[in-house]
Amino acid sequence: MTQSNGDNPRSRSRMEQLQERIRKRSLRAKKKVENITKDDVKGFLRRNAFVLFTITAVIIGILLGFSLRSYKMSYREVKYFSFPGELLMRMLQMLVLPLLVSSLVTGMAALDSKASGKMGLRAVVYYTSTTVIAVFIGIIMVLIIHPGKGSKDEFKKQQKIQQVSPADAFLDLIRNMFPPNIVQACTQQFKTQYAKRVVHVTMTVNESIFNLTNSTQEILKEEMIPIPGTVNGVNALGLVVFSMCFGLIIGSMKEKGQALKDFFDCLNEAIMRLVAIIMWYAPIGILFLIAGKIVEMEDISTVGGQLGMYTVTVIIGLMIHGMFVLPTLYFVVTRKNPFVFIGGLLQALITALGTSSSSATLPITFKCLEENNKVDKRVTRFVLPVGATINMDGTALYEALAAIFIAQVNGLDMSFGQILTISITATAASIGAAGIPQAGLVTMVIVLTSVGLPTDDISLIIAVDWFLDRLRTTTNVLGDSIGAGIVEHLSRHELHKDAEMGNSVVEEKEMKKPYQLISQENENEKPLDSETKM
Repeated sequence: MTQSNGDNPRSRSRMEQLQERIRKRSLRAKKKVENITKDDVKGFLRRNAFVLFTITAVIIGILLGFSLRSYKMSYREVKYFSFPGELLMRMLQMLVLPLLVSSLVTGMAALDSKASGKMGLRAVVYYTSTTVIAVFIGIIMVLIIHPGKGSKDEFKKQQKIQQVSPADAFLDLIRNMFPPNIVQACTQQFKTQYAKRVVHVTMTVNESIFNLTNSTQEILKEEMIPIPGTVNGVNALGLVVFSMCFGLIIGSMKEKGQALKDFFDCLNEAIMRLVAIIMWYAPIGILFLIAGKIVEMEDISTVGGQLGMYTVTVIIGLMIHGMFVLPTLYFVVTRKNPFVFIGGLLQALITALGTSSSSATLPITFKCLEENNKVDKRVTRFVLPVGATINMDGTALYEALAAIFIAQVNGLDMSFGQILTISITATAASIGAAGIPQAGLVTMVIVLTSVGLPTDDISLIIAVDWFLDRLRTTTNVLGDSIGAGIVEHLSRHELHKDAEMGNSVVEEKEMKKPYQLISQENENEKPLDSETKM
């Protein structure tokens, strides 16, 4: 009894302290609201102009797209209408190649081999763990919701899908890491093609049981053989490997490599200035990209119940990963508010939603992380290009989920071994998915082939893929960005030591940031060094 009586005053005092804190915070918030002036509002609008313009463009694009659907525009008219959006895609893709190479070379050259090795290891562990978690979420969601329950009759087959050997696909991935021609890697990737070859087979034939003499007969047999081939598109994986090695060598050359360090650093700054100019056009481009896609899409009412449930399952899976798993991971590691960090990324996430390409969004992601979230440039220049190439959380989740959905539609029960095969293959295939629109559909063939599912059934989900592709790209960009924040926090000691040794090429002493778009500080304040204050 005495003990309980002694506890009451203590618990009451805690409650009183909590109430006092809440009261003080509410008073402070009230004072802040009362002290807001017109200049404060103008300052807020000026600082966040790009984000507000982009959000407005998305809303107008959706409204415009649905309002124009009733006019039944032809394919040619839709292409003309979407032309401003196509221009934005071309502008961003124009900057991806020089930005990827220059940022990786300067990022690797800015760190000594020990620091870059530790940072690389942390990045790889983050990429692998988040991708495995994403695959696990996708599998759990599709097994719980079971969207493929029902008849396959409601789907209509659209086209034949080209067959791909999983072994050849993984060998192509390794081949692309070491391009024989670095100039060709800027425009083309290696891809195994298949050709028919006629083989002459000699067979021994017995003419009859009574005739003991044998005769030989030649028959013609056709077989498919792999031959070297190429497809158009930047070989990002090859350029990443080359740029990382090149940057490490330049960094180890000390004074001899200073001229090349300065060249790539200057190239990086010039590209970011171009990004600053293009960003003024981005809201217009995103508006027409989204509106054009809504006008072009098929009638939503024809989408069956199974496909509708599949879409909902993918959305729930991506939301769990993007809104719960990644922020929780960021909070556990850094002990900072993840939603403040995500707020600084809004422009990059909306651009990813509009363009459905993580590579095209790369310039905007750089700007958001360095300008809004003040992430160290030595981290962004290393983590982001690699992340945009190999870290595909959304794609991995989608591929695992889609493979099991196709099995459910075909009425097949997947064994534990097959589910494990899907999870491993989806993780590996997502690394090979280039950061281009709908690349996930190509790598889906590998996942389906690994467990013997019909690859032609990919055509069942194409009707909604354009929409889900945008959502998984947004998740991919969010995963890359949060990875940069986590790696920076874990590498802060190495970065600080490296800056003290004067090894950084990205310090900007007494120089304003040339590509400052959304300034978080007043004009009269000095800009922060590249070293993030922890």
